[in-house]
Amino acid sequence: MIRDITIGQYYPADSVLHRLDPRVKFIATIIFIASLFVSDTWTGYLAATVFLAAVIKISKVPFRFMVKGLRAIVVLLMITLFFNMIFTPGEPIFQVWIITITKEGVILAARMGIRLIYLIIGSSVMTLTTTPNQLTDGLERLLKPLEKLRVPVHDIAMMMSIALRFIPILLEETDKIMKAQIARGADFENGGLLKKIKSMVPLLVPLFISAFRRANDLALAMEARCYHGGEGRTQMKPLVYRRRDVFAYLILLFYLAVCIMLRIYARYLI
Repeated sequence: MIRDITIGQYYPADSVLHRLDPRVKFIATIIFIASLFVSDTWTGYLAATVFLAAVIKISKVPFRFMVKGLRAIVVLLMITLFFNMIFTPGEPIFQVWIITITKEGVILAARMGIRLIYLIIGSSVMTLTTTPNQLTDGLERLLKPLEKLRVPVHDIAMMMSIALRFIPILLEETDKIMKAQIARGADFENGGLLKKIKSMVPLLVPLFISAFRRANDLALAMEARCYHGGEGRTQMKPLVYRRRDVFAYLILLFYLAVCIMLRIYARYLI
């Protein structure tokens, strides 16, 4: 399951989506996530499905690799669906003891499930098609107006980029430590909740030590390269909007307009 988490990983490929400006992908991800919570009709979810399917097709990232990231949230997804079904008042359709599943609860659970799944996949598309350096540059340029308020934009962007970069590294390190502990007789699967928590101690201690060691090595490497923050720094590859980026913005505007029209149309019918 550790290797199933895809957020923070980069999948190299030669696609139009990989060549897009990172600022476009940041804004597209925000708009897509916002559309998931704005849409409350099945036609809105259908539009989001078509948009997301087209983006995945263009990205040239294998669909199996994209969906693999959902395995890590199966438990969270099931808990969310279950509580939405039993705690939403409405017309009962199934009852066992004190547990009552309502029609409105099933509909709400289906909507929440779609939102959660699409949110994970949509966020993964951005990280899978954008390198950590591009993420840093794109976020820094988007937040640049905040520098007038003395917000350390470069430092924030650098921290977020390092955090995203460390996700796959720490996951790989966790997987190695787990295999080493299992080879020495550790059991992470059997037993009650308290036993499972105690069995995680031999895993967490070396993981924290490895994380601090990597952080220290990164700090020394940055100091050796005379890194002193973002003031006066230039970029080796400055971000410049191209024709494909403008075309991508037009597609985003069209998608946003469709979502707004579907929302207005649904309210008009009600």
